[in-house]
Amino acid sequence: MWMIGFIVEHFTLESSENLHTFVSMTTFKRRLVREKVLQTLYAYEMSKEPITSVISNIMGDLKNSKDDFEFAKKLVNEVIHHEQEIEEIIKARVAHWEFDRIAFIDRILLRMGICEMLYFPDIPPKVTINESIEIAKTFSTEQSGRFVNGVLDAILDDFKKSNLLKKTGRGLVEENLHPENKPLSKPKKQ
Repeated sequence: MWMIGFIVEHFTLESSENLHTFVSMTTFKRRLVREKVLQTLYAYEMSKEPITSVISNIMGDLKNSKDDFEFAKKLVNEVIHHEQEIEEIIKARVAHWEFDRIAFIDRILLRMGICEMLYFPDIPPKVTINESIEIAKTFSTEQSGRFVNGVLDAILDDFKKSNLLKKTGRGLVEENLHPENKPLSKPKKQ
């Protein structure tokens, strides 16, 4: 609901350029929030400080936007809570690699991406993968974007085959729907 008010208040949607600007701003803002999550998880792993104090120190400026702060806090907490499960998923997909040799930032981004796919039903998997790729290009090695893309894409395929994705609302994308949620196909004309 807040988004509608924002659009009405700040844009006249008479041109597609204004709508494109709004969508770009929203995407950019969410990417910045994900970057804060990456920084928080990195600091937590390195410092071993209590997560509440790491969140306060790194994500404090997000408190101005309740939705952004809540999303970031939930993502951090879910990644930490499901760390073992998520790492097993990663290890199964990169079996020919030594897990500890994967760049640390890449491992955190993979955890975040898998967590979003499994525990954030309203986020489309392709959005998660694209955001992870862009953040990897900015914060990790030269090859990280391709690596993160390959691993997350393969894991997404695994999730689709095993019906592990439970997406709702805007998280629904036809190719990742649960069989019971797929739209009925139109009858073929004869």
